[in-house]
Order: sequence, then C-alpha cells, then structure tokens
Amino acid sequence: MDLSELLRAECVAVNIAASDKTDALSQIAALAKRSPILDEVSAEEIRQAMAEREAVGSTGFGKGIAIPHCRMSSVPEFVVGLATVGGGVGFDSLDGEPVGLIAFIVGPALESADHIRVLSGLSRVLSNADAVKEMLAAVTPEALRESFLRHVSFDRELRPEAKRSLLHVFVQDEGLFQEILQLLGGTEPRFTAVLEAENASVYLAKLPLFAGLWADRPQSFTRVIISLVNRSMANELVRRIEQVAGPLAESEQVLVTVQNVFFSGGSLTTQR
Repeated sequence: MDLSELLRAECVAVNIAASDKTDALSQIAALAKRSPILDEVSAEEIRQAMAEREAVGSTGFGKGIAIPHCRMSSVPEFVVGLATVGGGVGFDSLDGEPVGLIAFIVGPALESADHIRVLSGLSRVLSNADAVKEMLAAVTPEALRESFLRHVSFDRELRPEAKRSLLHVFVQDEGLFQEILQLLGGTEPRFTAVLEAENASVYLAKLPLFAGLWADRPQSFTRVIISLVNRSMANELVRRIEQVAGPLAESEQVLVTVQNVFFSGGSLTTQR
C-alpha cells in the first residue's frame, strides 16, 4: 500500500482546536468526511466507529502522536488524513502526554491485512522525531501534507522480489516485542508469524543436574517473530530493530538472525 496515494489532500488540516479526546474524534470524523470516498457514511458514524476502536485501547501511542482508525463495511477504499492540534489534546496516551499530531485511517471492513500495513506505515513515518517536528511546524495543510509525503518517500516499501530472507527475532521484553512486531508485521503481515516460547533455562532450572545455577527465576517472557522479507530489505529492517532495541551487539533481550532463503512458495492468509 502506497501512503502517498492514500493520503487525501482534502483530509489534512493544521492547528485544529480540540477540548478533549471526544471533541478531537468528532473533528477528525468531520475531516475524514470531506473525502468523497466516504459519501455513504456520516461523520457521526465515523466518529462512533473510531470511539469503539478507542474503547479497546488508546491509539495515542506516545510522544505526542495518535493514530485513530476504524474499519467500516460501507467504506470502499482507504482514507488517510492528518491534523495538527494547537496546544495539544489529552488522548489517554500511553505516556500521558498531550497529542499534537494526529494521523487517521478509515478503511474497508474486510481489508485487515492492508489495514495493518497502512497503520504500520504511518507509525514508521511518525516514529521519526525529525519528521514529526517538521510536520508540527507546518502552517498550512499543503505544507503539512508535503512534509509527510517527503518522509514517506524515504520509507516506501519495495516491490516484491524473488529473493527473500528469513528473519528470526527472539525477544525477552514485552515492550520491545510490541514495537518490533509493529515494524515487521507492517512490512508483510502475510509472511510474519509469532511463536510463544521459553528460554531453555526455564526447563534446565528444573532438572536436578542444573539445580542452583540460577539465583533468580529464569526469564519467562520469550517470543519469536519469524518474518519472510525481501532480501534487499533485510539490512534496513535490522537497522530499524536496532533503533528500537539499541545496538544488538550489546543487547541481552533481543537476538536477531537472518538467513537467505533458497526457496519459498505459497502464502498465509491473515485472520479477519
């Protein structure tokens, strides 16, 4: 999915004033409604769908950014929009900070895989602190949109290629796991899987031969993310993982392996 095509020029605004999260969602819904793609739904229906998604968990993921989104059966195509909020607005964000930049998605109900890719693409761009700073400084909708699109161009996904690599990412920290999964799941969710696992030390500690070797309880949280990616993208993904987890050479909670794949065939569907 190409974000430069999904971002609708009519759905971009700067310095909107919102008193609280409910007000912000109402204004975002009205902004989304400017797109002719959403002619068949009302602003109130969009607001309600976003509010229902927020009830599951806040889309304010921290650092002054929120990505409210929803899926609707009456929506034929994706509508992506942007807005800056003058003075910021409370959004029940994970870090408690007010939100100054909102990107939103209204998408078709059945396109779950594409929705994940769009959501992950937005979060990757908005994880760039310099890009966010530049967008917050925009004084016109045109400038905001141009700033966003310029940074999308640096992050655009590569076209599928025959040569692929298999990434295994072993993670023993739940917070890091969620951030890394967001990176890999957004690249190609059809080829990304997660396995629940436990370090062998959990079992070895129970064996009489190894009893007493661990003073503390062995690390119990372990997840393995397996992702089949374009080979030309592998180094970039490792770089992004290091941006989240720090230098892998110094990490004790993340282990990454990359293998070139001789053959791959078939595909896996994502659950809807």
